[in-house]
Amino acid sequence: MFGRLLASARVRASLLLVVLGCCGYGIYAEWPQMRAALGQLDWSSLVLSAAAATAGAGCMMLSWRAVLADLGSRLPVGAAVRVNFLGQLAKYVPGAVWSVATMVELGHDNDVPRRRGTASIVIGLAIHVAVGLAIAAVALPLASSASARHYWWVLVVVPAIAICLYPGILGRLVDRGLRLARMQPLERRPTARGLACALAWTGLGWLFLGLQVWFVLADVTRHVPDSFALALGAYALAYSAGLLLVVFPGGIGPRDLILVAALAAVVPHGAAVVVALVARAATTVSDLTWGAVALAIGRTGQRLALRARGRHRKVADGQTAQPRLAEPRAGSAPLTTAPR
Repeated sequence: MFGRLLASARVRASLLLVVLGCCGYGIYAEWPQMRAALGQLDWSSLVLSAAAATAGAGCMMLSWRAVLADLGSRLPVGAAVRVNFLGQLAKYVPGAVWSVATMVELGHDNDVPRRRGTASIVIGLAIHVAVGLAIAAVALPLASSASARHYWWVLVVVPAIAICLYPGILGRLVDRGLRLARMQPLERRPTARGLACALAWTGLGWLFLGLQVWFVLADVTRHVPDSFALALGAYALAYSAGLLLVVFPGGIGPRDLILVAALAAVVPHGAAVVVALVARAATTVSDLTWGAVALAIGRTGQRLALRARGRHRKVADGQTAQPRLAEPRAGSAPLTTAPR
């Protein structure tokens, strides 16, 4: 019953409107504190936050590319950028199915089997969530004991997810999921080496995403101890939870509310709302920037393909064929090369 309700586009849109309405009321109620916090922001912090968000998204893309290569499809970086970030633009449509479907179909255009593309996306998301929750479990207690008390459940969830990421267990889980989706099992299962590469890129990506929040947090709240640990842990928790809440497009609403709640344990509530709004804006700038790059790569590829097709046509028409040697006339002696 609940699953059928969430499958309805009207129900999902209504949930999104309710969450956005709550966010809007929160902004209205906290506006005096927010105005004071906004006055402390410097434009350089906004630029650095957007740059860090863009770098973090790039690392997460390379993590997914490493998973896909481990499963047997190694895409060039340009093709991986196009598949990943054009698919990421579809996440703003309610329901995660649109983003996944777009990435799978774009990958299929690059000779990636659909079941392999689907498995790579699921494994990539699992790695992002596992590393994010592990970072939150370590960073939040360092920043605040109150955060550790509120989010103790993260410490319980992380070991369970880590066990599921063991190559043998992960491979069986993925094959079982593919069977449920009426797909054939994978030709190659994940390996420890491939997962280690993906984990390394994901960890680097989380560091950049933590910087995305920290640049703003350091401006809004002066003299906060362990501010980077707070920014990293809070955003890792909010982002990971947002990935799990697939009903909301791009995690809009729940991710921001969780980030505010995690930051508000240490900083004023109005300042936390400002940080969450700027982080959301930086994420949107990152998505649009990478989307523009992906479109540019696609246009460049089309131009190169058209040029190559034109050259092939010229060769087929004989315009660039090599000249033939003149044939000897009738009755003349054949051409011979005199020995030296």
